[in-house]
Amino acid sequence: MKNLILSVQHLLAMYAGAILVPIIVGTSLKFTPEQIAYLVTVDIFMCGVATFLQANKVTGTGLPIVLGCTFTAVAPMILIGQTKGIDVLYGSLFLSGILVIIIAPFFSHLVKFFPPVVTGSVVTIIGINLMPVAMNYLAGGQGAKDYGDVKKHFVRFNDINHYSSFTKITTGFIKSIAILIGLVLGTIGAGLLGMVDINQVNHAGWLGIPVPFRFSGFSFDVTSTLVFFIVAIVSLIESTGVYHA
Repeated sequence: MKNLILSVQHLLAMYAGAILVPIIVGTSLKFTPEQIAYLVTVDIFMCGVATFLQANKVTGTGLPIVLGCTFTAVAPMILIGQTKGIDVLYGSLFLSGILVIIIAPFFSHLVKFFPPVVTGSVVTIIGINLMPVAMNYLAGGQGAKDYGDVKKHFVRFNDINHYSSFTKITTGFIKSIAILIGLVLGTIGAGLLGMVDINQVNHAGWLGIPVPFRFSGFSFDVTSTLVFFIVAIVSLIESTGVYHA
């Protein structure tokens, strides 16, 4: 039972971060709610595929690591999607992914050139760059009618307080599920304040099937591909630091 509860915590902690990337990108590219929901479906599906591949020693590290989307690519995706179109965005991501697959076996031999101070610095920089994104969504997200409403700050404070309290006061198993407790209590508090809307969930289908090329085909652009390739290298360094930690 303890393993099941820890698994749920791991899943929910990953899920919140994983769906945020397609939501941010889809919103910035003026996608409809249905299109954003589809992006989330594809995102979760591919995260599952990547996690299974990572857990296998032949295709991955053999470690029980749940893989999600990297926030490193959010800004380039939005910029390229807005200026060059979704087809160029798809094509550039596809080509850069192929390049990463090619260099991945050789990249593992370069780990010795990335001491903890380097990988730690990269992870720290990425975290600092994401702070404005976190603060924006804590206030309700750009464009929200009640942006910065005091209720949102109240929920934020309670979430942080719940997590901090259970981390500092409790021990053992309860301490290890402090994140899950914070998520549950925070959601209950938000619901009591009328901030939880499940209408779209009630009307959504039980299953979403990813369909290739649903939005558009591929268009290739050298500059955009190089941008995403650089982003992928940064992500590789970040992942290396996390896995070695």
